[in-house]
Amino acid sequence: MAVEVGSKAPEFTLKDGNRQDVSLSSFQGSKNVLVVFYPFAFSGICKGELCQLRDELATYSSAEVQVLGVSVDTPFSLKVWADEQGYEFPLLSDFWPHGEVAKAYGVFNEGGGMANRGTFLIDKTGVVRFVEINQPGEARDQDAWKKAVASLTA
Repeated sequence: MAVEVGSKAPEFTLKDGNRQDVSLSSFQGSKNVLVVFYPFAFSGICKGELCQLRDELATYSSAEVQVLGVSVDTPFSLKVWADEQGYEFPLLSDFWPHGEVAKAYGVFNEGGGMANRGTFLIDKTGVVRFVEINQPGEARDQDAWKKAVASLTA
């Protein structure tokens, strides 16, 4: 069962591509957070979605939204991918314990050993304000995210 709108977002601390800890709670009170789970680095749909986020990052930054990408890839592969693609937001590794954060958010795909495409907008108080879940192979419509972000700043 996925985390629902109106519920408290599950706390997590994960390593980024530089093997530095990033905690959801570190943004509480200062930034909204868009948590974007994706199956794997270097895959086609994931690359398209994250490149669109990269290209439109100013939209989120100006609305005081921190974007966090999360996959079950290792920090090492995330570092290479982020450098290759020029991602300027953290890519976080849910590698070990394998998929634990994706499980907490209800988006872990047991059969594939990966995260489904889950998107969660969390406000500055730690409450989930938007949820979108897509299965592998189903690209997301990022306009819905932008509308949710706009509703937080309205």
